[in-house]
This record gives sequence, structure tokens and C-alpha cells, in this order.
Amino acid sequence: MAKKRTNKYKKHIKQSPGSIIYTGENPTDQLFINVYDYGPDFINKFELKSVKDSFNFKNTKSVSWINLNGLNHIQEIESLGKHYNLHPLVIADIANTSQRPKIDVYDDYIFIILKMLYYDENENIKIEQISFILGTNYVLTFQEVEGDVFDNVRERLHVSSGRLRTHEADYLLYALIDAIVDHYYIVNETMGNKVEDLEDLLFNGESTDDLGLQVLKLKKEVLKVRRAIFPIREIIGRLEKNENTLIKPNSVQYYGDISDHIIQLSDSIEIYREMIWSLMDMYMTTINNKMNEVMKVLTIMSTIFIPLTFIAGIYGMNFDNIPELHYKYSYYILWGVMIIIFFGMMYYFKKKKWI
Repeated sequence: MAKKRTNKYKKHIKQSPGSIIYTGENPTDQLFINVYDYGPDFINKFELKSVKDSFNFKNTKSVSWINLNGLNHIQEIESLGKHYNLHPLVIADIANTSQRPKIDVYDDYIFIILKMLYYDENENIKIEQISFILGTNYVLTFQEVEGDVFDNVRERLHVSSGRLRTHEADYLLYALIDAIVDHYYIVNETMGNKVEDLEDLLFNGESTDDLGLQVLKLKKEVLKVRRAIFPIREIIGRLEKNENTLIKPNSVQYYGDISDHIIQLSDSIEIYREMIWSLMDMYMTTINNKMNEVMKVLTIMSTIFIPLTFIAGIYGMNFDNIPELHYKYSYYILWGVMIIIFFGMMYYFKKKKWI
């Protein structure tokens, strides 16, 4: 039975513009809020129980990273957004997990949506939307569920001599985006290995019955990764050219490094995309070749039995006046003629290289 597809946009029907509606499929019972508040000489980590506890980090001299897990908690997200003066459409986009990666620049903050990609233990591609709000001295991140690719960033925050502790919030945003992009390389490598494995199976003639389904599944994975990565070039380009004071001049070159990585990943994805189309063609060619081989064998068998059936048909008629019927050795002669015809036709087919 085919899997029933859900319509995420159905929730928006008859709703007013800017309505905050969670469209994801991973609701959490509890809202998790983690805060890293740091400066060159200190770092503090907090696990908040209420969204109101995060309001105190807006106008501090330190840099604060406030990470929220649980996009289905609409009221808390709306409360946080109002305190940080976020536009209602921004809050609506945070809860809408089917958004395309994008960037919106406002006077006092920058809003970015990216896709976090990873493979689960069964090597199925998983896509999670993550939203960023860059303010003067803070970065807000909104995730659907617990678990992310930022462990390396958290470890670097505890190193007092690192750049993260000595730079401002725009560098923290760069580090978080860079962590997501670095994880794209792992996804890209895994996907490349899958393409090469399928290619080896086809070239070695070891194709299985579900090989076609594997190729189609991999094709869908490549398209998902492509949709997640390609828009980032535009996002980084706008950050590099942005005249907003939130992005400091000394941080622009770091975003340029991300742009180089995205270009490299995009080229790899395009190569994999072309390879998968070739695999589809190769798979169909293999299926057709196998069908042709079967048809060739059946045709040869039919061709061999045509004269034998003709002879058997003649001497199988119920006429009394067939001269050879009453000859003592007719049966053996008929067998001899049939055997000679069989081997003669096999020799002829072999000589023509049809078999």
C-alpha cells in the first residue's frame, strides 16, 4: 500500500496572514532552552525552565546564544519574539518547518533559515529546519527537536583563547552556520559512497530486484540535499554584501569561506545528480538487455522446433496412404533427420554468433 502523504499547507487554509502554525511532524512535550552567555574572560551556561528567563540576555554587554528546542510551543515562541521585537511574519516562518532556506534583513536583526542534514542509523536522510536571529549581542536559534551539529561550537566556547570568546555575535552566527555546512560534507560523502556502490553493482552485473527502488530513493535524497544547499549561496552572498552594522567588516571574509564551501558542495551535488541520471539509464539498459537475452533464447528455441514440429505434424496425420508410415525403419530415420536438423541449426547459429 502506498504511503499516505500529508499536506503541511492545509493547516494554513482559512488562517489570517502571519498566523503562527507549527507544520512539523516532531512535536515535543517539553520546551528546552539552553543559553551560553560569554565574554573574553568568562562563560556561563544556563538551562532555562521558562522562556521569560531568557529576556534578561537582550541588553547585556556579553554575547548570548539562546537555543530553543520545540517549535510546537507556539505561545512561548511568540512571547520570546515579542520581547526581541521580531516581526510576526518572522515568528510564523520559524514555526513553519517547510520554509525554503532564506534570509531577511531588518534594521536591528537578521533572520536566517537553514536546513540541518544528517543520516540516521539506517542511513535515511533527515532534514531539520533551524532558524537564526542575529541581534547586536545575541544569537537566537530555534530547533524542532533536541540534537544538532553544534557540539564542536559548544566545545570551542569553553576555550578562552579561541576566536569565539573574543569576537562578537556575528562571529558566533558564522561558527553555527559553518558547523551546519561542515556536516553537509559528511552527508555529501555518504551520498557519494551510495552512488558509487550502486554504480559498481550495475557495472559488475550484480543488480538485485530492488536496485531500481534504491536508485529512485537516492535520486530523492540528492534532490532534497540540493534544495537545502543551493539557496545558501544567495544567503551568504547577501551577508557578504550587507551594509548592516550587525555584520562586522572583519567577519565578512569568514562568510566568504562558507561561500567557497557551498560552491564546492553544489558542484559535487550536481555531479551526483548527473551520475544518478546515468545510473537510471544504465539500469533501464540492463533491464532491456536482460529482456533481450530472454527473448533471444526463446526465439532460438522456437526457430529450432519449427521444422521439427513441421515434420512431426506431417507424420502425425491420420491418412492411410503415407508411404513412409509402413516402412520398418521409418521411426529411426525420422529421429535421425530431426537430430541432424537440430545440430545443423545449432551449428549455424553458433557460426553466426547468435548464441
